Amino acid sequence: MIRSSLLISVLAITLTACNGEPEQPQYGANPNLPEPQRGLLPSMKIPRPAKWGNDLPKVPQGYKIQPIATDLKIPRQTIVLPNGDILVAEGSGGNAPTLRPKDVIAGFIKSLGKSSVKGGDRLTLLRDGNGDGTYEMQGVFADNLNAPYGLALVNGAIYVANQDALVRFDYRDGQTQASGPPVKVADLPAVINHHWTKAMAASADGRFLYVGIGSNSNITERGMDAEEDRAMVWQIDAQTGEHKPYATGLRNPTALTIQPGSGQLWAVVNERDEIGPNLVPDYLTSVREGGFYGWPYSYWGQNVDPRAQPQDPEKVAAAIRPDYALGSHVAALGVAFSNQAMGENFADGVFVGEHGSWNRSVPVGYKVIFVPFRDGKPAGEPIDFVSGFLVDDGNTRGRPVGVTVDPRGALIIADDVSNTVWRVTRN
Repeated sequence: MIRSSLLISVLAITLTACNGEPEQPQYGANPNLPEPQRGLLPSMKIPRPAKWGNDLPKVPQGYKIQPIATDLKIPRQTIVLPNGDILVAEGSGGNAPTLRPKDVIAGFIKSLGKSSVKGGDRLTLLRDGNGDGTYEMQGVFADNLNAPYGLALVNGAIYVANQDALVRFDYRDGQTQASGPPVKVADLPAVINHHWTKAMAASADGRFLYVGIGSNSNITERGMDAEEDRAMVWQIDAQTGEHKPYATGLRNPTALTIQPGSGQLWAVVNERDEIGPNLVPDYLTSVREGGFYGWPYSYWGQNVDPRAQPQDPEKVAAAIRPDYALGSHVAALGVAFSNQAMGENFADGVFVGEHGSWNRSVPVGYKVIFVPFRDGKPAGEPIDFVSGFLVDDGNTRGRPVGVTVDPRGALIIADDVSNTVWRVTRN
């Protein structure tokens, strides 16, 4: 069975290796959008996991990076608590059945780029007791969760977005373990769960939680009934659990954050596949209340995707163009606003964790970038902030997921291939 799967994957790559993948910039407000390419199979190539050995990821001059936790169980997202402790959500979810032969092949290819470690379904707490940058304590804060992903601290409670429900733990400063089982705040869509990650951010006043819920398909191949309450951001009352759609047409909003000062919600979104290696760009965008962002009917504003049937011209006409393209298939899974403590060159903007592609013959992503802002909006080219995950033999030593800015001047990065949490600081 394994041998036949390998043959199928090799055939898939061979059939599509001739597809051109021009390295044209696809970032910013006006990315290059080539004509769609349709074929039997998309290009599929994913770097295999490799060891770090004595190497470290690359960071800009004047910065250093170190692992502060290792041997984790699929770390996804982190938050920094008021006393400096770090909570890490560990787990892996999803249970979508395959529909087509290409789904079987794609699933096999994707699995080659993953850690062999089983997801922990837990929260791990890290503590640096004396502030020297070494997190000497690493313990389980809570376990028996269900693929936890989004995290938020609101009014004395830690909120966790599992793949099927939003739950809450009471929390007091300095606590190292949950005092009891979590309280359910609201159920989250979990039928099929093709895109299982539930990203989360809290409003500036703590009243609302915003939860990103990905689509149940690439482009509605399971039918629109399977997409009920999906491909959107929910707004949830933190106390009552009452919720409503906040914004729709977002295929897979994988990370959310609140902009300091303005209170504006921002997201990174993974766009659709199977129309070419350079379509469609994943993106960073402000999220407008009541806004519609195109999926499934169109992409990057009003560019119609004829695969979505029946079409809805009125929705296409209302589709909002995102603020900033990140590049096609980079798989952005983390976003966090920076601050002055991160240094003058990286003070105003967002860090984005790019998990990396699986459906291009030339891999992209596999790094953390910085998108500079000016006057509250993205402005300028992205800057590689943490790189060196990909190695010359075509393998990768890590894949960034969540990114979190410690207000005291550090970037925290969850890496779900080496099962490491990294910390970047100024020298």
